[in-house]
Amino acid sequence: MRIGIPREIKAQEYRVGATPDCIEALTSDGHNVCVETGAGDGAGFADDDYTAVGGHITDTAGAWAADMVIKVKEPLAKEYDHFREGQLLFTYLHLAAVPELAKALMEARVSALAYETIEREDGALPCLTPMSMIAGRLSVQEGAKYLERPFGGRGILLGGVPGVPRGRVTIVGGGVVGTEAARMAVGMGARVTLLDVSPDRLAELDDQFRGRLLTLYSTPANIARTMADSDLVIGAVLLPGARAPKLVKREHLATMPRGAVLVDVAVDQGGCAETTRPTTHHDPVFEVDGVQHYCVANMPSAVSRTATQALTAVTLPYARKLASQGLLQAVAADRALRLGLNVHDGHIIHPAVATALGLPRRSIAA
Repeated sequence: MRIGIPREIKAQEYRVGATPDCIEALTSDGHNVCVETGAGDGAGFADDDYTAVGGHITDTAGAWAADMVIKVKEPLAKEYDHFREGQLLFTYLHLAAVPELAKALMEARVSALAYETIEREDGALPCLTPMSMIAGRLSVQEGAKYLERPFGGRGILLGGVPGVPRGRVTIVGGGVVGTEAARMAVGMGARVTLLDVSPDRLAELDDQFRGRLLTLYSTPANIARTMADSDLVIGAVLLPGARAPKLVKREHLATMPRGAVLVDVAVDQGGCAETTRPTTHHDPVFEVDGVQHYCVANMPSAVSRTATQALTAVTLPYARKLASQGLLQAVAADRALRLGLNVHDGHIIHPAVATALGLPRRSIAA
């Protein structure tokens, strides 16, 4: 199979869809891999690193002319012209938040698999987990920075010092993002409250953190109360394939201290705050009602080498299956990969994506 690795063009997106190690594995399987010139620069991989392991350096059109295109972020509008019937696209898609992309993929009859909906039988999301871990840890790191006065914050040190109150952190959601955010915030010495709807998950976290984390049931009243007493709020809500629910309301902001910070990690699924809008690493924050909003939709790109290595380690085995077996055989043999298929033959395949977009869903077997 001919496989293409385009350069990412999303603002401040420094990750790349495959490392030289990935290209070596794919070429050893007998595939022809073309990498767009400069695709790996942002993650510290030079063109020569790819050619040394059998990759071919090409231009944008050459990378997109492949049978399977492997990316990191969803294609932007200027890339839609590269779509063609029968093409296989393997990347993060988040179609619930980008209906125009879903329409373009369907019209071009591209088969599109989304990293974020590949799901194992135990409910784990293997291709989303490493980026969720990174985003969760970064959410506290970035939130702490924007609490500093020169960045428009309250001038709060999350860990405090002896004799001075520690910073107060509220985390909405107890999945991978929320857990990693809690780990960082607790480690920094902050007072941390985490809210989730699952009693079992709250019990697990209570045991895991051994009393260093306050857990609460996620109800509108508890969210409102904890936000009013928070310096930093982290939105860590995930519904695989669907838009994030708007749990953080505009009226909550007025109760928060002026100069507090909201980091909405759910921004790529539409955000879990009513006031969220996507931002970039170049211009990451905006203020609403005295609260700084950090809503960068590709947070892990800030640590592009770490993120690329972590992402490609989990996507490569699936890419090898798709390349060696072909789409239909690969998804038939692997349930997790089958759930990754979002669009095929002009139709939405994933049920949660279809529901979020208000479109009919067709089974791949139909």
